[in-house]
Amino acid sequence: MSMPMLKRRWTVDDLEDLPDDGNRYEIIDGELFVTPAPSMNHQEAVIRLHSILAAYLDHQPGVGHAYVSPADVTFSRTRTVQPDVFVVPLSAGRRPRRFDDVGRLLLAAEVLSPSTGRADRVTKRVLFRDESVPEYWVVDLDSRTIERSTPRDSRIERIDDRLEWQPEGAASALTIDVADYFARVLDD
Repeated sequence: MSMPMLKRRWTVDDLEDLPDDGNRYEIIDGELFVTPAPSMNHQEAVIRLHSILAAYLDHQPGVGHAYVSPADVTFSRTRTVQPDVFVVPLSAGRRPRRFDDVGRLLLAAEVLSPSTGRADRVTKRVLFRDESVPEYWVVDLDSRTIERSTPRDSRIERIDDRLEWQPEGAASALTIDVADYFARVLDD
């Protein structure tokens, strides 16, 4: 279960003291969150979403590059997360080698699992709004929806048909057929 671990205020430096045990360790506002390894459907959802984003970004020169976790996104000494899929802007026309090279995200996406629901829907949504991430998506395999939120609007948009995304600098929008995406992920 993705729950905060008790301790004084955690920092990025404290991560060096934790075991390399297959768990994902994230720090949000000084709290440590530990998440177990994901399921096969979770990983399929991550891989397919990354593939869609990467293909789109390949045709949008100068916009950004898509990554999957594990990869640290460190906003401050008390805020480091590992979104399942995320897009960073390019740095001098090239993909950045470190998050510090760009310091911001164009998109963050999490695929829900039983142990991460509250953290993904509440804690991380607040974090990504605070950090001015233009779009945050929560992929819900059970309801076959993608929840979209932005820093400009506190409402959550639940999408089950067609998701459009056009990051800053893109010449055209990405359109995802949400029903088809879930049918492929869940092998329907």
